[in-house]
Amino acid sequence: MKRLQPPGWATPKGYANGVAARGTLVFVGGQIGWNAEQVFESDDFIAQTRQALMNIHAVLACADAGPEHMVRMTWYIVDREEYNTRLRELGTVYREVMGKNFPAMTCVEVKALVEERAKIEIEVTAVLPD
Repeated sequence: MKRLQPPGWATPKGYANGVAARGTLVFVGGQIGWNAEQVFESDDFIAQTRQALMNIHAVLACADAGPEHMVRMTWYIVDREEYNTRLRELGTVYREVMGKNFPAMTCVEVKALVEERAKIEIEVTAVLPD
C-alpha cells in the first residue's frame, strides 16, 4: 500500500488523502453499532461507533484481513455536531479497535439510517496484497 500525499499539502490527521494498493479486494458492507445478535446495547454515539468498528474488524478477519488492509472507509452519521464535539473520544475508540491504520475516509451526515436506533454506519474497502 502507498499513501498518496500531494506535495505541499498539509498532512491529514486521522485519515489519508488517498491510498494506492494492489491485491484481493475485500468489501465490508455498512456496519452499525449493534452486536452479533443484531441487538443495540447502547444508544451512545461512541459506544455504537466502537461496536461498528469491532463488527468491521470481525468481517475483515473472515477474509484473513485486518485494519492494516483498509484502504477506504465511508462513515454515515446522523448528528454532525455530536461527531465534532466528541472527536477526541472518537479518536481514542478508533485507535483502540483499529490501531493506527488510517485509510482514505469520507464522513457524511445523513438524515437517518435504516435501523432507527443506529447513530453511525461505516463501510470499508480493504486490499490484501498479492
